[in-house]
Amino acid sequence: MSWIYLVAAGLLEVVWAYFMKQSEGFTRLIPTSITIVAMIASFALLALAMRNLPLSTAYTVWTGIGAVGAFLIGIFILGEPVNAMRVTAALLITAGLVLMKLS
Repeated sequence: MSWIYLVAAGLLEVVWAYFMKQSEGFTRLIPTSITIVAMIASFALLALAMRNLPLSTAYTVWTGIGAVGAFLIGIFILGEPVNAMRVTAALLITAGLVLMKLS
């Protein structure tokens, strides 16, 4: 169950990062509200996951899901540039997440 909490927390990190961008510096009410709710839920789920998972694993996986998820949202939704170095970096982060899970 801890891994389910952790993955959900990571996905919510992507949600709050996206809506933080949409909030335009917390000047738009709805995106700001979604950001805050998603942040609280993400932290709560991370805390639940940390009951049974080591800090080093939980935090690394949580931030990795957020980083790669934000990268993908940036490319596919926000139209950010794609180049070989950015894709390689995302693949290396993903490989690190897999290795952390296996360890």
